[in-house]
Amino acid sequence: MSPTQWDFPVELCCRPMAFVTLTGLDVVFNAVHRAVWDAFCANRRADRVPISFKVLPGDHEYPKCRPKRTSYEWYIPKGILKTGWMNKHLNLVPALVVVFYELDWDEPQWKEKQSECATRVEIVRQSLQGRNTKVAVVLIQKKTPLPPGEDVIASERAAALCNACELSGKSLFVLPHTDHLVGYIIRLENAFYEHAQTYYYTEIRRVKSHKEFLNKTTHQLLFVRHQFKIAFFSELKQDTQNALKNYRTAYNLVHELRAHETNILEIKTMAGFINYKICRLCFQHNTPLDAIAQFRKHIDFCKKKIGSAELSFEHAAWMSKQFQAFGDLFDEAIKLGLTAIQTQNPGFYYQQAAYYAQERKQLAKTLCNHEASVMYPNPDPLETQTGVLDFYGQRSWRQGILSFDLSDPEKEKVGILAIQLKERNVVHSEMIITLLSNAVAQFKKYKCPRMKSHLMVQMGEEYYYAKDYTKALKLLDYVMCDYRSEGWWTLLTSILTTALKCSYLMAQLKDYITYSLELLGRASTLKDDQKSRIEKNLINVLMNESPDPEPDCDVLAVKTAQKLWADRISLAGSNIFTIGVQDFVPFVQCKAKFHAPSFHVDVPIQFDIYLKADCPHPIRFSKLCVSFNNQEYNQFCVIEEASKASEVLENLTQGKMCLVPGKTRKLLFKFVAKTEDVGKKIEITSVDLALGNEMGRCVVLNWQGGGGDAASSQEALQAARSFKRRPKLPDNEVHWDSIIIQASTMIISRVPNISVHLRHEPPALTNEMYCLVVTVQSHEKTQIRDVKLTAGLKPGQDANLTQKTHVTLHGTELCDESYPALLTDIPVGDLHPGEQLEKMLYVRCGTVGSRMFLVYVSYLINTTVEEKEIVCKCHKDETVTIETVFPFDVAVKFVSTKFEHLERVYADIPFLLMTDVLSASPWALTIVSSELQLAPSMSTVDQLESQVENVVLQTGESASECFCLRCPSLGNVEGGVATGHYIISWKRTSAMENIPTISTVITLPHVIVETIPLHVNADLPSFGRVRESLPVKYHLQNKTDLVQDVEISVEPSDAFMFSGLKQIRLPAQAFYTYQYFCQATGSTHG
Repeated sequence: MSPTQWDFPVELCCRPMAFVTLTGLDVVFNAVHRAVWDAFCANRRADRVPISFKVLPGDHEYPKCRPKRTSYEWYIPKGILKTGWMNKHLNLVPALVVVFYELDWDEPQWKEKQSECATRVEIVRQSLQGRNTKVAVVLIQKKTPLPPGEDVIASERAAALCNACELSGKSLFVLPHTDHLVGYIIRLENAFYEHAQTYYYTEIRRVKSHKEFLNKTTHQLLFVRHQFKIAFFSELKQDTQNALKNYRTAYNLVHELRAHETNILEIKTMAGFINYKICRLCFQHNTPLDAIAQFRKHIDFCKKKIGSAELSFEHAAWMSKQFQAFGDLFDEAIKLGLTAIQTQNPGFYYQQAAYYAQERKQLAKTLCNHEASVMYPNPDPLETQTGVLDFYGQRSWRQGILSFDLSDPEKEKVGILAIQLKERNVVHSEMIITLLSNAVAQFKKYKCPRMKSHLMVQMGEEYYYAKDYTKALKLLDYVMCDYRSEGWWTLLTSILTTALKCSYLMAQLKDYITYSLELLGRASTLKDDQKSRIEKNLINVLMNESPDPEPDCDVLAVKTAQKLWADRISLAGSNIFTIGVQDFVPFVQCKAKFHAPSFHVDVPIQFDIYLKADCPHPIRFSKLCVSFNNQEYNQFCVIEEASKASEVLENLTQGKMCLVPGKTRKLLFKFVAKTEDVGKKIEITSVDLALGNEMGRCVVLNWQGGGGDAASSQEALQAARSFKRRPKLPDNEVHWDSIIIQASTMIISRVPNISVHLRHEPPALTNEMYCLVVTVQSHEKTQIRDVKLTAGLKPGQDANLTQKTHVTLHGTELCDESYPALLTDIPVGDLHPGEQLEKMLYVRCGTVGSRMFLVYVSYLINTTVEEKEIVCKCHKDETVTIETVFPFDVAVKFVSTKFEHLERVYADIPFLLMTDVLSASPWALTIVSSELQLAPSMSTVDQLESQVENVVLQTGESASECFCLRCPSLGNVEGGVATGHYIISWKRTSAMENIPTISTVITLPHVIVETIPLHVNADLPSFGRVRESLPVKYHLQNKTDLVQDVEISVEPSDAFMFSGLKQIRLPAQAFYTYQYFCQATGSTHG
């Protein structure tokens, strides 16, 4: 049997379609015929009817039909299903034969053409003798036919042609060769499809008619056969529901057959075929759960039907094929729109197929392990006369023999031997890898990472067995990362062991060393004796010698590998291998830890490198190097011990570089930082540990950063969560888990030994020159140089504060907007020990609120660190928050000359402007002077002189001034009339004389001015005497440009006697003033 024996036949796996043959078409030399054929076959869309077309000559010989059986009484079937039956009805026996003939209705030689066409139809019928195949004729015409009934000649000739060809009218068609050829072809197809369905319906009835002649005793195989044929014809008829129903019946009948070692293979083969059909149709009907249930039922029925024990690998092969085929069906359904899930996807079926393929491999290895002297039988018992079997699932040396007793045991033995020897040549690993690859693709698609990793390991192992070590290593390397990150150490050890064998057999030096380093480490679950062997081999490789072979390797592969290793030794080349350990778990652990997160520049930087070996024996390393982000420090952090390659495992009690398993080795490093690195971070970028030397081979283990490997983060997390009490260790030892990596430190400036004091009188007043006295005193033991002062508003505050804050060293001048908010690097000279200096700063704040001010003092000083003199730049800063407030509040009001409050004033009538200055400062203020600047619309009645000049105001005290003003008539001004500005010049009473005064400008409020037509003014004496006359004078003034008629009346008072006119009426001319006298007072009104 060939290795492809277990593949399902193509005719079983394809979609059955009605088979129609086309005759009379010359597709090679006739362009019209070629166009017709292309219209049938090219670019068929899914919506066209399912027909399989084939062009055959008119005299083609179709398979002969056997004579009809009239009785089954003495008929004993030789098998269930013939191997050629499905192909015969798919590709050989047509449901319809179509005869194409070029003939127009107006053909002059109609009789001859009609006769020729009838002859062709008769030839086809003769070749189909005994078959129910339908025959149809298609006339290829050049003209488009008229609608039915209009062309009388066409109707008559069509009837005559049907009679001559013995055809019904439904079997004659016309195909005009016009621009609409495809449309006509599609209509023809639909008609052909109806004829084909009629044919398959007839075949189904024919097969069903045989059932009444069968009995359950001798015709069990025929029940299965006929049921399968009915189902298959139903599929050809596209009646998939009935097809599924009949396939299910056929499946049940298969399992009712009596099974024996001689027929078990045929039963399983047919069961597999029918199961495939059922599952395919279930997926096609979008009932995937039915398909899965059927497949599980199928596997449960068949998994124990092993058959001959000597050929049990065949059962494993059959099981593998069942799972693979179902996986293919499942995947095909998904591509057509079915939705799968993580727990139910094709990957599981491919995985099981691979499992049974592996089982087949193991069974074949056991059962086919014949001596080399055993020859393949001659003649070949697996060959047949035709080259194929008559019935599916039968043995070639006993075809058609259904007896349970073996008639020729010797022939049976030879046949089994031939199968076993053939199986020995099968490349099992290739099949297993293909199935595993399919499963991996599915699990990747459905996001099942652990299943994917598990199967990739199996793929790697299969590549190893197939001796494709490169691909094996590639897969195993990919999977190792997942197992390391999740801590599956047992699985990782198994994978590493296989990877080590691959690297040995390929003589890959770097890979061999890398896997050896990891198998010696804490992640490896190997026993100590195995680790010792690997450690010895590693040392041999470092000594430029060949390692011993890995156990359980193929003998021939080992011999090839030994030659490769010998070539590696003889070749000259680079013998230094740098291996980054961040992606695996070596047998040495490393942690770097700075003593502090920051160091002053005048203090040596100190850090420790902790090393711990996990290998079974003590081991000596040759060199340790620490690299920094600033490479100038690398030279200070190197430890090197000269040793020979043979001393790697000797003299292990001496030297810093000797590591004892389980013991932590601490190495101290110390160096002085450079002054230009102040403010920078010093970071350990890598730690290199060398094993071996350059005379042989040298392996450099490279830790990125401050150490740690692929397992470190997980171990640190477990240690943090553990409540287990750590045992007490001697004082010079530490627990490895308690060491925390600290790979970076900051270089900060030397601690300054000066004092900076700030003296001031808060709060600051708006716009004043606020004095801030800075006192710097040196407490250093030596002179400090280049002392510089930076002072002013601390950066980073609100931008508005920066624009409204100005700093200067000169208090005699007022700051304007050109002055900065921060003065930088003001040189103040050198200071001797104990010496101090003072510097006055003047700050002008234009707005109220809090401000933070910075005073930063820097200087240089010489100092000695580790017997090395360096120049240190030291600095000290002080910050102070100063609140800025208004110095005073100014209240302004308008009153009449009688000090009555005015909401508005009257044109040309004097009124009083009163100002009230209330001190809001906690310190005494001196008002140097005040000034009233009137707007052009205002005029003064008397002199404008300051009434508060040199007045000192304490907190809460106020000073008032009064000004008599007049506003001429301006008409009706919207919003009132501007008054002017009130300017106050002031300074702190405690301020020095040279501090300039501050002028605060107060904008006076606008006032509403009204114009009245008549002014009345009374002139009263300041006092009167009893019984003496009291003269009262009234002034009346007309302010308009018209003559006003004025009536004056005086109402007497009981307290006075009155003489004079009590009532008078007179005209008042425009802009004219009148005087009216009376001798007693009273009320007058006009």
